[in-house]
Amino acid sequence: MFIMKQPDFPILGFDGEREAILEPGNLISAADVPEHCVICFFAEVIDWLVETHDARIVAKSKSEIGEHPLYEIEFKGSRLAFFHPGIGAPLATALLEETIARGCRKFIACGGCGVLDKEIAVGHLLLPVAAIRDEGTSYHYLPPSREVMADPKGLAAIETVLARHQIDYLRTKTWTTDAIYRETPAKASAYRAEGCLGVEMEAAAFFAVAQFRNVDFGQILYGGDAVIPNAWDGRTWESRSDIRQNLFWLAAEAVFEL
Repeated sequence: MFIMKQPDFPILGFDGEREAILEPGNLISAADVPEHCVICFFAEVIDWLVETHDARIVAKSKSEIGEHPLYEIEFKGSRLAFFHPGIGAPLATALLEETIARGCRKFIACGGCGVLDKEIAVGHLLLPVAAIRDEGTSYHYLPPSREVMADPKGLAAIETVLARHQIDYLRTKTWTTDAIYRETPAKASAYRAEGCLGVEMEAAAFFAVAQFRNVDFGQILYGGDAVIPNAWDGRTWESRSDIRQNLFWLAAEAVFEL
């Protein structure tokens, strides 16, 4: 019988057992879903796609906050799935797990992030090459470490598309945190010094789940609010509908590079 050594801090008690009590593949049946999927954090973009691109629901997940549809549209003659992952690593990775169980295998996520350098303009694209694991979910998928690397295939796919469109971007580490109201000045300064240009809530967990489940994954972010010690600036970043729609289409193009 396996007995897990009890660490001083439970978050460090990694158990590498592959089969969990609630295993997505045992709870959710495979379905006729596209292989390629965009994870889109922009609710209004998803509403726009549903209204204007004949999106159809191919599956639904459920939680206590309601239903989480998995949609499909045609993109350049191919089938493309997409869904909104909610906010925060636990819900986002649970929905990713269920989408993998249904049959999607290649993912590009698109979203926004806070920036730790005020010189980064709203809308400038950031490509996370690694994520600082200042959240909890990733520690249930990979052994403890300071950071987790992005999938090289996902990075290459995104960079191919951005080069094709001659779009400038910044390769960077990102700081993944669970607590948006505990981004203290000291932490922001320390992680900026460590090479992080962005702060968000899901990347480290996404990277960990993708490694654990052996699926292709990439993530692209756009610069949003400035999370600067003693000088936070919202910069009305959530209202940039043109940036958000364009980012969805870049993600769609990139996922077919995988």
